[in-house]
Amino acid sequence: MTDRPELPGPQPPASVSRRPVARDRAAVKRRRGGRYRTGLVLATCLSLVAGVSGVAVGAVGDGAGPARALFSRAADFAGPGDEPVHVEIPAGATGAAMGHILAEAGVVASVSAFTGAFARHPAAAGIQPGTVELLTRMRAADAVAELARNERVKNRVVVPEGFTAEQVLERIVAQTHISREDLDAAVADPASIGLPEKAGGVVEGWLFPATYTVKAADTATTLLARMVAQTTAELDRLGIPLERRQSILTEASIIEREAPEGYRGKVARVIENRLAIGMPLGMDAIDSYGLGIPAHLITRAQFRDRNLPFASRVHQGLPPTPIGNPGVAAIQAAASPTPGDWLWFVTVDLHTGETKFTDNYDDFLQFRREYQAWAAENGF
Repeated sequence: MTDRPELPGPQPPASVSRRPVARDRAAVKRRRGGRYRTGLVLATCLSLVAGVSGVAVGAVGDGAGPARALFSRAADFAGPGDEPVHVEIPAGATGAAMGHILAEAGVVASVSAFTGAFARHPAAAGIQPGTVELLTRMRAADAVAELARNERVKNRVVVPEGFTAEQVLERIVAQTHISREDLDAAVADPASIGLPEKAGGVVEGWLFPATYTVKAADTATTLLARMVAQTTAELDRLGIPLERRQSILTEASIIEREAPEGYRGKVARVIENRLAIGMPLGMDAIDSYGLGIPAHLITRAQFRDRNLPFASRVHQGLPPTPIGNPGVAAIQAAASPTPGDWLWFVTVDLHTGETKFTDNYDDFLQFRREYQAWAAENGF
């Protein structure tokens, strides 16, 4: 990114005309007289310029006269600065473009002061785009120096598939300027972020996994609203009916946690088959979400505790809410499960993800023994 003032290039040599030597003295005298007059005019002009320069210097000193507007330096703040402000430097911005942005934000007093400082700074050409925190009323040279450090405000947040709402909020706080207090306030006002009524005021499942660019002007409300809007847009694109969206997101969130890649459609079918016959889903990921602890730490008593709304071995139907934020592949699987009669599945090799499905309970017990043998051999 560069914006260097153009320096005058080499000037072409003056053309030389060769004339015949004048033979009459009058012609020579006329030429000499012409040279004298030219010299007189040039001396007079230089005298006038010197006089104007003197007036200009005086004007700068006493603040009077129209020459000040022509010869005084560009307006600049004394610094060091007042209030912090976030400024977005776009990709490809020239020094002049940056100057306009900073002047409008109140960071520098004038574009001219900034571009002058930009031209003098040796690292100005390396200024990178992004959001930077500056101060209002900075010296232009200080503003350029701060930009040249390329210490940008974190301005991207990545939401992976399967992250819970709590994990999403924690990541926003870690990767952006938005506070947890503001996020909690936005979540507590579901209408402000566009959450559908079917969600029951719970944001879980509606924060779409994607990479979001966070601008300086973004707030907790605008960012979460973008995530909810992205979920809605994906559901629209996939043709999911309004009345099925909450249940599809809930099923998809379970699939996201339970199904190895390549098996989502089959896991979706197991969920559908169990729901169809009133069989508890009995999936560890549901209980783990409800208790907030890893599945291997859940006790038998907790698995069987009817007072726990996410106890999936004793409650029929879907859990009260989604258990995470599913991606497109999981949503597609929930909306269109693979045909089959399966009621059980076991991932028998966690390294390869190999998963076996069956509609026979004895087969399920055999698959479970296969997993237990694999786990013992691999230290799980």
